[in-house]
Amino acid sequence: MKRDKLLELYKKYDLTKDDVFKHQHYVIITRQGIDKIQAIEQIQINYDVIKCEPQFAVFKANAEKINEESIVRVQTFGSALKGDNYKDGNCNSWYVAEMAEKRAMSRAVLKLTGFYELGVFGEDESDNFKK
Repeated sequence: MKRDKLLELYKKYDLTKDDVFKHQHYVIITRQGIDKIQAIEQIQINYDVIKCEPQFAVFKANAEKINEESIVRVQTFGSALKGDNYKDGNCNSWYVAEMAEKRAMSRAVLKLTGFYELGVFGEDESDNFKK
């Protein structure tokens, strides 16, 4: 059932093998794949900066998808904490604000389109999710 639903979503959003990969226990969609999905669904996202410091940032994404029948809205968060290893943080980059924004965006898009409920994550959600 889950596999069938995933295949249906892959086809709907014209995702290719370059857009999706398996990582240990999860299916991951690349940044390119997330951008495709957002464009097809015309998902609009506005961000609120909750906290932005040199080594830590939290962004809230307020996203909506409008279709003929309804408007679907979701709020979700993305955070990034600079650390030298994953015991100290969840981000290797000094670009913590940008990482928090990308993580919030990925989560919002995947939640609005049904991927998140199937256990699919965006590659930006964790540095551990990179190919």
